[in-house]
Amino acid sequence: MPTLFPSPAFEEKICPPEALIRRAAALPRPRVLTNGCFDVLHRGHVSYLAQARALGASLIVLVNSDASVRRQGKGEDRPVNTLADRMAVLAALECVSLVSWFAEDTPLSPILACRPEILVKGGDWPVSRIVGAKETLGWGGHVHAIPFLHPNSTTALLEKIRRQ
Repeated sequence: MPTLFPSPAFEEKICPPEALIRRAAALPRPRVLTNGCFDVLHRGHVSYLAQARALGASLIVLVNSDASVRRQGKGEDRPVNTLADRMAVLAALECVSLVSWFAEDTPLSPILACRPEILVKGGDWPVSRIVGAKETLGWGGHVHAIPFLHPNSTTALLEKIRRQ
C-alpha cells in the first residue's frame, strides 16, 4: 500500500558529505557555492541565497555542523536550530539545489572537492578573506561578496527576542 504522506521532495536535496562530489557534479553549470550557519533563517538570508542562485544555474549550500557553529563563538545557546533542521529549511527553498554540511572550522575541503564555478559570501566578507577564493580564482572561477539588501542578522534577531 502506498504511503499517503511521503517525505517532502525537498529532503532529496540534502546530501551527506561523502556523496557531495558526485551530487555536485550532476548539477547544471555554472554552479554557485556558498556556506554559513543559517541558524534562524530570515529575510536577509533568503534574499542573499536568491541573489547567489541568480549568478548561476544551480546553488550548493554548505552548512556548519552544530559543533562548528559553537566554535565560532556566537554564544553558548547557538545554534538555536539543529543541523538537520537548518538543512531541511534551506533545502525547502526553491533557489537551493543541494545542501550539505561540514564539521571543520572552514568549508575549504568541500569547496575544493566541488570546484564551483562561482563562490559567494555575504557583503560583510571582503573577497580576500573568503575561504576558497584563491583556489576558485585559480581554476578560472569567480568570487563575489554579495551586498546585503536586508541587513538582518540572527545574532541581532536573538538579542531582540531576549530583550522582549
